[in-house]
Amino acid sequence: MTEQAIDSTTVQLSQDGLQVDAYLAQPKSPGTYPGIVVLQEIFGVNVHIREVTERIAKLGYVAIAPALFQRQAPGFETGYTAEDIETGRGYAMQTQASQLLSDIQSAIDYLKTLPQVKKDNFGCIGFCFGGHVAYLAATLPDIKATASFYGAGITTRTFGGGAATVSRTPEIKGTVYAFFGTEDASIPIEQVDKIEAELEKYNIPHRVFRYDGADHGFFCDHRASYNPQAAADAWEQVKQLFGQLN
Repeated sequence: MTEQAIDSTTVQLSQDGLQVDAYLAQPKSPGTYPGIVVLQEIFGVNVHIREVTERIAKLGYVAIAPALFQRQAPGFETGYTAEDIETGRGYAMQTQASQLLSDIQSAIDYLKTLPQVKKDNFGCIGFCFGGHVAYLAATLPDIKATASFYGAGITTRTFGGGAATVSRTPEIKGTVYAFFGTEDASIPIEQVDKIEAELEKYNIPHRVFRYDGADHGFFCDHRASYNPQAAADAWEQVKQLFGQLN
């Protein structure tokens, strides 16, 4: 597949009287394309998330990454030091499931206003914190394909209290691909097994990928835990998943 030339910019989404920043990347070539929402790690819409957004656009999608910490820390983005992790975790703990869903829907609604976006072909992809949020976002009626990367806590908690996010599995409308590393201490393998069992129980189209030797953050080439083999395979799976939207 030939990569497309793209344009990228920052836009603002109107949401509950709040202006939410979002990074938008789209093909330059005329045409209509499916829309993909990219969901950040705890480190904000940083260089890695912008790069992922651009990679998706180069494949022939209009991709948007909303700033999920806009309420807690406008403009926040950081690296991967221990201090950065603590700061990002603090912001993540302040998020609410209802607000996250509302912000993601706002991003989808924005994409629907763009003439080059197909109005019924949306997917999402998320990493770390965003991997958990992606599983939650899969419950939105517009989302037809979800790629969830190493989303910790899906089986044990939700955002803002209440039943764990996995309890919402019956609400998922489309296909879910979930990606995990077997060396990820933050997501014990029994939690991965439970996610897969719930997807099977409710007949949600899905695939669950377990990468031997891969740790948390294996897809991010800015992190020490980057695993190029696992990342390359996962990217091929993502391309297949989102290809279903075309």
